[in-house]
Amino acid sequence: MPLMRSWVDSANAPDCPFPLNNLPYGVFSTGEEEPRCGVAIGDKILDCRAAESVGLLNFGDEPLFDVPFWNEVMEQGPELWERLRNRLTGLLAEGSSSRPSVEPFLVEQAAATMHMPFLVSEYTDFYAGKHHATNVGTMFRGAENALPPNWLHIPIGYNGRASSVVVSGTDVRRPWGQLKGPNDDAPRFAPCARFDLELEMGAIVGKESDGPVTVKEADDMIFGYVLLNDWSARDIQAWEYQPLGPFQAKAT
Repeated sequence: MPLMRSWVDSANAPDCPFPLNNLPYGVFSTGEEEPRCGVAIGDKILDCRAAESVGLLNFGDEPLFDVPFWNEVMEQGPELWERLRNRLTGLLAEGSSSRPSVEPFLVEQAAATMHMPFLVSEYTDFYAGKHHATNVGTMFRGAENALPPNWLHIPIGYNGRASSVVVSGTDVRRPWGQLKGPNDDAPRFAPCARFDLELEMGAIVGKESDGPVTVKEADDMIFGYVLLNDWSARDIQAWEYQPLGPFQAKAT
């Protein structure tokens, strides 16, 4: 896709992660002000709460950006998501007549503190990559039994602890748990010595389901995507893995 140009000059730089083509949603605060929803563009953030208050982002009788999370928008569904994205693109595009109205609501990213962008009600970690699944399976079951028989037929996932999902930059405690090495007579309680971080992609499901959904319906329910670091305590996991899978090895 060719670069869409914006009147925000920094968004047009070749190495900019947030051009007009990519307008990520987040929650930020500045100074002593309360956190609020914002949209990154170039090296700036558009304050959605302020823009809504003057009618620049108006999608109904009830406000969407009067809370410091994106769940209210997510609940509206894909039709509103598309309208919002089109509106933001129009406001920020090069040559937009709305520039004088929008520009006062841009905040420097460097001056902002980021917060969790939405309230997390559930977190599922899918065992999705074949190479990753083979490597991990080899660690615990050997190369001859690396992939479970069902791996190629059904999605394999683990319900994680929602509270373990935190914003970038948050300190993570080294987990403690039961460890039992091959030469140990009994398990012991100790800090993890094989702490593993993995770069993964997460899908944010924005609409709830009531019964089975098709693949097309599932795609329409995805609000967006994030990059995340998923951590595992591999030595704790090796002891608790069988028969039901990881528990404390995958939670804070």
